[in-house]
Amino acid sequence: MGIKRNLILLSMIGATASPALAQNWDWSGGRRGQPAIRLVGAGVPALYPELRASNRGRAFVLRNFDRNRDGRIQPIEAREANRAFEILADGRRDRFDWEARDRGAVVVVREGPGRWDRGAMRDYGFRQTRRGATMTLAEEVLFATDSAVLRPGAIAKLEPLADYLRATPGVRVAIDGHTDSRGTDAHNNALSLRRADAVRAAFDQMGVTRARFSTQGFGERQPVATNATAEGMRRNRRVEITLLGRRATEFDGR
Repeated sequence: MGIKRNLILLSMIGATASPALAQNWDWSGGRRGQPAIRLVGAGVPALYPELRASNRGRAFVLRNFDRNRDGRIQPIEAREANRAFEILADGRRDRFDWEARDRGAVVVVREGPGRWDRGAMRDYGFRQTRRGATMTLAEEVLFATDSAVLRPGAIAKLEPLADYLRATPGVRVAIDGHTDSRGTDAHNNALSLRRADAVRAAFDQMGVTRARFSTQGFGERQPVATNATAEGMRRNRRVEITLLGRRATEFDGR
């Protein structure tokens, strides 16, 4: 199956495993006679219909994938629930037997190295810098002019990198914001830092630990092109993401 990503599932009766390597799914919610469960959060529409439509499915999601226990299902949590359910159902999601889970079956999850999309990472165009492998995202990819609010769709642009970071938890990341020369130094410095922080917050939403990131706003101080032309200013308005200590050749297919 192509969905094994970072899960290897073993179905067995009375299975045992080290707590550090295994997790027993909680199947106890949503049974007949128990209160109806309502799912809320940005990730709910992305869940498989079979998970959204039944009380057992909603309970399974809420009990096992609401990581911070805030009662809301985020997109990253929905994707994890879908992947687990796809493997559990073995391609027969519409015929999944919830009742069988009450008869003693235990499903053990053993975590291993995650998978990431090499082609998508190559498309970021990493280049080698003194600090590591660096990619550049232009302002128009992430933000409206003079705004630090991520555009709709910006998260999708960052998801392949989030997949890589979740699969390689030892990698630390620097996020640097840059502007063109319009506006005051104070305005540009603050805007560039807010943009770097907004990108870090997006990775946090996608399940990448905030502590792995450092952010800095350079304002207009590090241009890569002249600010005398519209094209040069466009190139200067950017966010640079550096995977500290990594080689750019890791992602170029060689």
